[in-house]
Amino acid sequence: MNPDKIRNVLNILFMILAVAAIIIYFVAKEDFKMFIYVCGAAIFVKLMEFFIRFTNR
Repeated sequence: MNPDKIRNVLNILFMILAVAAIIIYFVAKEDFKMFIYVCGAAIFVKLMEFFIRFTNR
């Protein structure tokens, strides 16, 4: 698969997870762990995209 397509998919997944984290933060205030997990997953996905971007130059 083309690295640019992989990066695009990872960016879209990151945006979905980031929006989900914001929604969880404001809706489920008593369940802060869920916010941390979703936010951590979003950061992990963004780091994978970052490494793909700089290793394929």
